Amino acid sequence: MSPLDAKLLRDLWRMKGQVAAIAAVLAVSVMLLVMMRGLVVTLTETRDAYYERYRLAEVFAPVARAPERLVDRLAAIPGVASAQGRVTGRALIDVAGMALPVQAQAVSLPGAGEAALNDIFLTDGRRPAPERAEEILLLESFAEAHGLRPGDSIEATMNGRRHAFRITGLALAPEFIYTTAPGEMVPDAARFGVIWMGRDALAAAYDMRGAFNEALMTLTRDARPEAVLAAADRLLAPWGGRGAYARDDLPSDIFVSEEIDGLRAVSVAVPPIFLAVVAFLTYIVIGRMVQSEREEIGLLKAFGYTGREVAGHYLKFVLVIGALGAALGCVLGIIAGRWTVDIYQQFYKFPFLVFRLDYAAFAIAVIFALLAAATGALFVLRKVFALAPAEAMRPPAPPDYSRASRIGGRAARLLDQPTRMVIRRVTRQPWRMAGAAVGIACGFALSAAMLTVMAGFVRTVDMTFDLTDRSDVSVTFTHAVGARTLHEIARLPGVQRVEGVRHVPVIFRAGRKTHQGALTALPRNPALFRALDARTAPLALPQDGVLLSRTLASILDLSAGDTLTVEVREGAQPVLRLPVAGVAETLLGAPAYMELAALNRALGEPGRVSGAHLMVDEAQAEALFADLESRPAVAGIGRKQAARDSLVEMMNQGVGMQRFVMGGIAFVIAFGIVYNAARIAFAERARDLASLRVLGFTTGEAGFVLLGELAVVTLAAIPLGALMAWYLAHAIAAGFASEIYQIPVVFDPASFGIAALVILGAALFSGWLVRRDLARADLVAALKTRD
Repeated sequence: MSPLDAKLLRDLWRMKGQVAAIAAVLAVSVMLLVMMRGLVVTLTETRDAYYERYRLAEVFAPVARAPERLVDRLAAIPGVASAQGRVTGRALIDVAGMALPVQAQAVSLPGAGEAALNDIFLTDGRRPAPERAEEILLLESFAEAHGLRPGDSIEATMNGRRHAFRITGLALAPEFIYTTAPGEMVPDAARFGVIWMGRDALAAAYDMRGAFNEALMTLTRDARPEAVLAAADRLLAPWGGRGAYARDDLPSDIFVSEEIDGLRAVSVAVPPIFLAVVAFLTYIVIGRMVQSEREEIGLLKAFGYTGREVAGHYLKFVLVIGALGAALGCVLGIIAGRWTVDIYQQFYKFPFLVFRLDYAAFAIAVIFALLAAATGALFVLRKVFALAPAEAMRPPAPPDYSRASRIGGRAARLLDQPTRMVIRRVTRQPWRMAGAAVGIACGFALSAAMLTVMAGFVRTVDMTFDLTDRSDVSVTFTHAVGARTLHEIARLPGVQRVEGVRHVPVIFRAGRKTHQGALTALPRNPALFRALDARTAPLALPQDGVLLSRTLASILDLSAGDTLTVEVREGAQPVLRLPVAGVAETLLGAPAYMELAALNRALGEPGRVSGAHLMVDEAQAEALFADLESRPAVAGIGRKQAARDSLVEMMNQGVGMQRFVMGGIAFVIAFGIVYNAARIAFAERARDLASLRVLGFTTGEAGFVLLGELAVVTLAAIPLGALMAWYLAHAIAAGFASEIYQIPVVFDPASFGIAALVILGAALFSGWLVRRDLARADLVAALKTRD
């Protein structure tokens, strides 16, 4: 082993605390990159393989009722490889122990000899026998949530009629990777199920013999999807076509794709922040090493070592740190990725989900880790080449403090000696203190920004379920019904208030930009479900215009005063040109609001609603739910509290736990910065502190001189970090935001207070470690050290 390598090992051991802190910061950056890239590969490859193996359709075309012969005409459209018709419908499942019936979607299985598009993955049991109408398959996650197995029996209401079924098997399907109840955004296995049954049996239940109400199509490689969608719409329009849409607009695919895009964005945006922190830390550490080892550098050069060899020695030091951090980060990334995959499996219903390593991510992570460590050192190592042996072996010229600010005589009399020493140190080296303050502020900003994002999640829940939706129960009808149905529900025992609502599937167009969604029509001044402005004040719905959610307005690039084209996809399917009357603040989904009477006039269907919001008496809720379930027009019943609980559970126990992981990583960053600042301050002042001890200062007083400086820098960093956190929180929230949900950035004093406690805690712990070293310091050895 060469003498320089032996010195390298000694230096690593001597500075093991700082080495560990920098390696930890580097490790979490590499961990995030490896984990996020691995999750992107895992979800993307699993999704694509699942779609291909079970032949998920590329085009979906819902229709009111179309004869079976149209399937051949759909298959003949240029660009269509195969077509298949099926029957779907809403159902209500009675579950023992639950007062509220569970919403479900019923889907027909292809008959013998049919092209099996949207096939199912059988996880247990067998498929239903075609001749047995009472046999069904059940979505596995729903069955497990209620303890149902093959051989059990359930009762369900379909099209207003009650049926008894026997479960023959459990299944999963690529179109139901992410399952939510109609009108909701959060999956809850216990509150939404899927029933598969024979085509003839389901057609009989929904009066669809010889007909279908949804067409599925796959495309050829040279197909033009827009042309296929337009041709399918023209063909199905006379039969109540509701607008064909591509796989990209399938709700399940939207959720999965948004998650993949979010992971990809985080993997690109977040690790560079941490790598910049690593470069900053290595710059400080190597700068201190070169400054303190000037004499050794001079001796090495005097003995014949070239500047390149000496610089290479210090570069090896940081590269070893980089390699340690990269190796630890790769291992942690694999562990974190496998743990996160288990969480994803709770919400995304894949047959299997095994964490796949992205080997390119390992190479990228290691290369950038080493570059980050080396970059900070290279700015310092230039000085090594410039040092001549004779100059290096002389102590550096003492700093000139003649122009430094002085403590006034009156202030000096009010302060004791240790305090004056702290103030002199801070004022005489302002740029060094500022650099340390900026580093600590970065740690504060990371902690505060993540806590602010967490508070934004809470704000999303409160605004959605307390301010926007003030009802207790929502009811969905099988079709648009008249006002008489609302009057009947209003007279039911336990109903305190009823407000109608109408959801109409539409395609929004603004120039070349389009979006498939729904118009939500509400009473002019609703009380139970409202559109809110940015200040959470209710908005009155215009009689001749539309209110767009902020997300939808951004997608279509529209603002108040612009004109929006709305293609209605039900009934007579009119095309409406509506002025944008304003922008509403929503945090879930991308809705558009219209006044109920105005929409009904435009559709030529006065007094129609497709659902209702209810305020109910909890004491009579169970009887009310039973009454509603028995009504043929009722397709679904949802309880707001259950939807809220599902969202909170997802944020706290599911995928949302990543925000806590990010918060923990921010703490590691903060501690690494504060600890390095404390260690460097101790190394720079070891001789001064030893001199104070010899002059009679106690360990506590000497520690005050050292740690008082750290306290001043830390306290100065907090307001700067708060300002940085505010902008960083906006950047993180924008990165996480999607069409599905948005994260508001609100000033939350608790978030900044907790972040300050994190920084102060890291400073106290770092100070305790350094003070312990101070108490153990060898005064004689320290006094022999030359400045």
